[in-house]
Amino acid sequence: MKKTVIIVVGLLLCAAAVTVIGQKKVLSPKEERREVREKRRAERIANYEKFMDSLVLSRNFQFNPTTFQRQPAGPMRQIMNPAFNVGMWDGTADITLPYIKGYVPPYYVTIINYTVSDLQGYITEQTHEGWMVTFSTSLFSASTYTFTFEIFSRTGGATLTITNPWYNPVQYTGSISQLY
Repeated sequence: MKKTVIIVVGLLLCAAAVTVIGQKKVLSPKEERREVREKRRAERIANYEKFMDSLVLSRNFQFNPTTFQRQPAGPMRQIMNPAFNVGMWDGTADITLPYIKGYVPPYYVTIINYTVSDLQGYITEQTHEGWMVTFSTSLFSASTYTFTFEIFSRTGGATLTITNPWYNPVQYTGSISQLY
């Protein structure tokens, strides 16, 4: 008799647990709208990340700088001219950027204005935040300039660092856009 009672009570507890687990939580209209907004926001972010990934992998994008700075710890300078950018397409780089020359003071700003198709060592590697794109070119001079883009897929932001054996590195911050 005791065994039967224990079995019946156990079955009732299991049935109650299954009923509780199977029930859906009833949401208020406000909570429902919030969940819908959160799903839409997550979907928009995921779509934008896919868009940025496809831009980088297509090797067909444009870097639009907003600031630049001589490394280490040089003054941060704003770039207001929309003509300054780096366009990448079909293994070619169209580079129009201000650049800080000099290894010791006085430093001076020049303009890098070249279209180069001899990009050496073009490497695209995925990181946990986006992409790292690196290539080198001589810019029609005796030394080699190395361009390193750190592209953030979620925000569309990017950092470009130009290194050269004769000058301090120069770092640019900006955004990546589609090249039309």
